[in-house]
Amino acid sequence: MPFFDIFSKNEKTKNNQKQTTKIIIDNREKNSLIPSILSKLNINYEFANLPVADYIINDVAIERKTISDLKSSIINKRILFQLKEIKQFKKYLLIIELNQNPYEGIIHENALRGFILSTLLKTKIPIVFSQNEEDSAKYLSILASKTKKSHPSLRQKIHLSTEQQKQYILEGFPGIGPTTAKKLLSSFKSIKNIINAKDEEIQKILGKKTKYFKKIIN
Repeated sequence: MPFFDIFSKNEKTKNNQKQTTKIIIDNREKNSLIPSILSKLNINYEFANLPVADYIINDVAIERKTISDLKSSIINKRILFQLKEIKQFKKYLLIIELNQNPYEGIIHENALRGFILSTLLKTKIPIVFSQNEEDSAKYLSILASKTKKSHPSLRQKIHLSTEQQKQYILEGFPGIGPTTAKKLLSSFKSIKNIINAKDEEIQKILGKKTKYFKKIIN
């Protein structure tokens, strides 16, 4: 199980804001309480469409799961893909929120134990067990306070097929998710055709988002 030193010796200043690294938060995390908690802790953050991880702090990728979400993702095997993806970063970890009894619910308790052991021993991804969203936010704030500032890349090297790369590019536009991206590719076949399409053609799929989409392109 790998450990990395987030408490490297840095020159201390009286201004905590200067020491804080901005946290990049995936847009899907807007429904959680963590952003508001980070605001109360005076931690800088911004939202983005992250293709990998829920949070990025410099070169650290963090996947966060409530215990119920974790169990669902174990059943549909989504978690296996997500953990594989975050390992493309230099550093990574998984936060599991134990906001309820972890051994009650939709999977057998030994299946959960097996997943945790496999994650630690086979994938070698560190796991942090937090009590709730507030506890998770405090872990993130400490990490942001202790990691060296840099300019993190939001798009890591991800091994995708040609069709997946097209979808990946389209999902980088605000308001375009997997379903919409697939509809665009199905109708126009290529990124070039989508960009060159007339507004009324794009509007059939994007609707009110067409104007903003064209504004970004132009």
